[in-house]
This record gives sequence, structure tokens and C-alpha cells, in this order.
Amino acid sequence: MIAIAQPTWRSTLRKWRAIFNVYVQDGLAYRASGLIWVTTDVVTAVTMPLVWAAASQGGAIRGFAASDFVLYYLCILLLSGFVTSHIMWEIAMEIREGQFSTNLVRPISFAQYTFFRNLSWRLIRPLLFLPFFLLLVVAYQGHLVDVRLHPSPEFWASLVLGHLVSFNFVFTMAMLALFLQEAQSVFELYYLPMLFLSGQLFPVALLPAWARALAHLFPFYYTTAVPTEILTGRLVGPAVSTAIIGQLVWVVFLYGLGRVFWRYGLRHYTGIGM
Repeated sequence: MIAIAQPTWRSTLRKWRAIFNVYVQDGLAYRASGLIWVTTDVVTAVTMPLVWAAASQGGAIRGFAASDFVLYYLCILLLSGFVTSHIMWEIAMEIREGQFSTNLVRPISFAQYTFFRNLSWRLIRPLLFLPFFLLLVVAYQGHLVDVRLHPSPEFWASLVLGHLVSFNFVFTMAMLALFLQEAQSVFELYYLPMLFLSGQLFPVALLPAWARALAHLFPFYYTTAVPTEILTGRLVGPAVSTAIIGQLVWVVFLYGLGRVFWRYGLRHYTGIGM
């Protein structure tokens, strides 16, 4: 009787490291295209603090002074580079063109492969944005005199969980491409609630009460808004624990939903391509 060797944690870690290293090198090889994407963040980082700082000259808006707005936008733009995932576009294109078939015979699960592939770029992007971020800190130093950051252990936990919420959400959404011939239109719809409810356009605290309550019911708030609010001191005390628990709940739920979509989606996948 032939014994089949079972994969060990050591071999699994080697696979994770290999995938991560390959895509880190891929990301660094195309630094110019990465910098082009980063410039979109720079434009937002320049314009939005100026707009809200000017609006708050007549007094604080919902507890946000000019310095609070500047700090908020600088933090959320830096953090969103790591937290927010967009890998559903690549997955949908590979499914549509039939390249997805290659992933089915890899010696690692597609979810693990996709996670480390995505993680490599999520770590590179903040590094590319960092020089611009430092220039913006110098440019806005007049607004950052009395501000304080709170890089507590809870913040780091919420940052990692925020990334996991975002990744599992877009991974689950990407599985729709196994059922639909054209899933990209669905992906376009994703960005409207994401931008409004994740705090990336403006702080969730500025929304009306009903909209704030709505934001807390969707996963978008638990991506970038929660770690940013903890870091800037807008979220304190028991509210921090409640938010982190909310992140954990969404991670578990979205992971399970993604597995269901994966299982049933494979039955519809033909691998023909375009």
C-alpha cells in the first residue's frame, strides 16, 4: 500500500512565502504603473483636507476642527493603501479568459494563493505612497501642531482585521464571475457604497444619524473607518472593543460565504475563455 505524504505546515509556509515573493517582485518590477495609481491618492490627500479645513474655519463640524480633518484624511489615505483590496477585477478577467483553470491545479488552495498575491501589493502600495505622505505632512504641518495619534495594540488588530474584511468581501464578490458572464458591472456598483460608508470620502461621523446607523450594518465601515477612528482617537473605550468584534464577525461571515460561492461556482465554470 502506497502512503501519500500529507502537506506539513512547513511546506505550506514555503508555498505562502514563494507566492508572496513572486508577486512582491512583480509589483516592484512595475513601479511606474504603481506610482500612477498612487497619484490618485495624492490628489485626494491634497484636495479633501483643504476643502474641509476651509469649511471648518467658522467652527468645528460635528467635533472636527480643521486639524482633525487634515489628520483624518492623511491617516485614512495611508491606511487604505493596505486595507482596501481590489483583486476581484483580476480574478474576473482570469475566469472570463479561461486562465483561471491554471489555479485549479496549483498545489495550494485558490483562496490562499489569492490572499498572498493580494497581500504583496497591499504592502507595496503604502510604501510607494509614503514619500508623498511625508511631503503632505510637511505641507500641512501648520494644521498638525496639537494632534495626537493612538497606535495602540487595538489599532494594529483593527488594521489587520480591516484588511481581512475587505479581502474576503472582494473575494466573495469575485466568485460571482463563476456564475455570470459579465460581472464587472456588479463590481462597479460596489464602489458607491464602499466610498460613502467606509469613511474614505468623508468621516462617517459627519453622516446623519440614520446613515451612521446604516453604515454600522455593512462591512464597509469595518474596513478603513474603524482603524482610522481608533488611530485618530475618535473611537475610544468600549466602542473600540465593539468595533473589533464587528470586524471579527464580518471576517468569519464573509469567509464562509466565499467558500459557499466557490463550491457552487465551480459547478458552473467551463474554462472555455474568450
